[in-house]
Amino acid sequence: MNGEANPSVKSHPISINNGGQKKGSHLTNMQRQISWQEEFSDNDIDIPGTPRTPRTSTTPGHEKCTFHHDLELDHQPPTREALLPDMAHSYRMLLSSLGENPNRQGLLKTPERAAKAMLFFTKGYDQTLEDVLNGAIFDEDHDEMVVVKDIEMFSMCEHHLVPFYGKVSIGYLPKNKILGLSKLARIVEIFSRRLQVQERLTKQIAIAVTKAVEPTGVAVVVEGIHMCMVMRGVQKINSKTVTSTMLGVFRDDPKTREEFLNLVHNK
Repeated sequence: MNGEANPSVKSHPISINNGGQKKGSHLTNMQRQISWQEEFSDNDIDIPGTPRTPRTSTTPGHEKCTFHHDLELDHQPPTREALLPDMAHSYRMLLSSLGENPNRQGLLKTPERAAKAMLFFTKGYDQTLEDVLNGAIFDEDHDEMVVVKDIEMFSMCEHHLVPFYGKVSIGYLPKNKILGLSKLARIVEIFSRRLQVQERLTKQIAIAVTKAVEPTGVAVVVEGIHMCMVMRGVQKINSKTVTSTMLGVFRDDPKTREEFLNLVHNK
C-alpha cells in the first residue's frame, strides 16, 4: 500500500512561504488549476449501479421504451426500503445455512433488523455530493490552510462485509471559496457509508472536496482499524491502516504537506 495514494496527475512545482502566499510559480492560478483538477470526472466518485442512460424520450434507440419516458416511467428502480423483504429473506436463509433456527424467539425478527441495519450502513448510496453541500459554499478571500481532523468514520469492507472504522483528517487551501466546516464531515459520511476499501475512500473524499470548492490543493489522511484483520485472518488486534491522498499544492510542495501532517498528528 502506498502511503500517498494519489492519482497520476501532471503538476508544476510551486513553493509556499510561511504566510501561505504562493511564489516562484510560472503559471497563473487558472493555468495551474487546469493542470490537475480537470483530471477528475464524476466517474471518480460515482455510485456503483447508477444508470448510465438518461431517462428521456430523446435517447437514440429508446424512443418507444417506457423506461426512457419521464412521464411514463412504469418500472422505476425501487426505493432502498422496498428491498427490505428480499434482504430479510436472504438473511433468513443465511441463518438457516448456519444451522440456526430462524423461527426461535431470539432470531424471529433478526432478518428484518439485519436488513435495516445494512441499509443504514450503506446509506451513502442514497446521497450525492450536491445534496449534501446544499449551497454551503461561500465566497471568501482566504488562502490559508483549513484543516478538520479526527472526523469519525464507519464503513463496510467490500471484501468481507465486516466493518472498518477510524478517523479522517481533511485539509485544503482555499482559492476564493470556502466550504461549511460540517460539510467536510458530511462528505466523509457519503463515501464511508458504502461498501468500500480504505484506499478508494481516501481518494473519493479528496476528489469530492476538489469538486466542491476548486481549491489550490487538498489533503486527506485516513486511519482505520479493519475488523477483517482483527476478528479473522491474521487476527492482529492492534494493527492500523493509514492511507493518504495529496492533491495540488499538497503534492507539489513538501513544506505545505509537512505543515498539514504536523497539524494532523499534533494532539
